[in-house]
Amino acid sequence: MVARFELYKDKAGEFRFRLKAGNGEIILVSEGYKQKASATNGIESIRKNAPDDAHYERKTSTSGKPMFNLKATNGQVIGTSELYSSVAARENGIESVKHNAPEASVSDLTHS
Repeated sequence: MVARFELYKDKAGEFRFRLKAGNGEIILVSEGYKQKASATNGIESIRKNAPDDAHYERKTSTSGKPMFNLKATNGQVIGTSELYSSVAARENGIESVKHNAPEASVSDLTHS
């Protein structure tokens, strides 16, 4: 299985996407968007910015778990990771996004 973006509508009716690794694990999620086109633009921004390490903001959650945000050139957060058990696991997650996002296909689940 190869990595893919899933574009979907949440319970509030907003468009969101998640990047899933080849093993099906969610490695990045978006914020909510009012318009489908905005979510699609977000996916393109992820693809463009993912390879550049400078776009990753490494953080620690309020519960003390490592995580990261992927930011666009303008500094806006375009994707947020899951919480990781260790800094090393977070770095593996970043490497997975760098490797998988640029070529990941998109599954549009909004019309199902």
